Amino acid sequence: MNSHPKIAVIGGGSWATAIVKMLCENLDTVGWYMRSAAAIEHILENKHNPNYLSSAELHPAQLDLSNDLNKIIETHEFLIFAVPSAFLIEELSKTNNSFEGKVVFSAIKGIVPETGLIVGEHFMETYGMLVDNIGVITGPCHAEEVAMERLSYLTIACSDAEKAETISKSLQSRYIKTKLSDDIIGTEYAAMLKNIYAIAAGIAHGLGYGDNFQSVLMSNAIREMNRYIKKVHNMKRNINNSAYLGDLLVTGYSLFSRNRTFGNMIGKGYTVKSAQMEMSMIAEGYYATKSAYEIKQEKDTDTPIIDAVYNVLYKHQDPKKEFKKLTDTLD
Repeated sequence: MNSHPKIAVIGGGSWATAIVKMLCENLDTVGWYMRSAAAIEHILENKHNPNYLSSAELHPAQLDLSNDLNKIIETHEFLIFAVPSAFLIEELSKTNNSFEGKVVFSAIKGIVPETGLIVGEHFMETYGMLVDNIGVITGPCHAEEVAMERLSYLTIACSDAEKAETISKSLQSRYIKTKLSDDIIGTEYAAMLKNIYAIAAGIAHGLGYGDNFQSVLMSNAIREMNRYIKKVHNMKRNINNSAYLGDLLVTGYSLFSRNRTFGNMIGKGYTVKSAQMEMSMIAEGYYATKSAYEIKQEKDTDTPIIDAVYNVLYKHQDPKKEFKKLTDTLD
């Protein structure tokens, strides 16, 4: 294995754990920031994360674990952020506000609630980072299947091809295939939007809609996603590629999808608060829905699925009535 480059993962959840596992296939040492000292101690002693993906065996000898975020940032060149978007600003408040000389890759499939920006935009606007030092890691890929070493695919997006290749080579293995993209903004927006559509799929399932409707919903969702992304960042892209359509499908249909699970609970009659309390993980799509809805109003694009989810989650409209209206807009 190659001991370079120096890559660190920021976050202690399931996706962060999966990324660490992938990196350990290729690197001698992987930096890992977790805020929980107890979790760090458990990993060092028991070789697995006590809270997430506990079936994934970790190798403490390869891990540079710390709950000191500034130390991890200072000693690593490439930083992969994999914390829930709702907690990003809280974690960044612990830093000395300097990312000079660093390369940041976002594995956060959400939007920063406080600013309404995707993560890459947040780092550029808040910390003055150059676009060449910003990248995105997206699916289609579920952390649970990485833990089981099932064949999975990742898309690595960065305008600097060399940096994208560095991350790509560090993640790929016999069970991980990677593809490069230069659509940094589009892939990150797609990763955010597919969570909203997964909530819609979950609500529909909870309401009793079957596979026939789900297929129509997903067909309309990819076209809605295409319209939306064109409005925010118009460039030549194939929306049917795995970073867009593939990630949408796996998130909309998989039982591992926390956003689909969240939506299913809403469709079955849970309130937003009760569904959030029962789930042990963050459903990124909840926070993304509000920001996506506000952006779409500014950009003036047609988004009936996003509108329906927003009305259910934030205007507390009856899911049954809202989705009945939605069925009349789909084709």
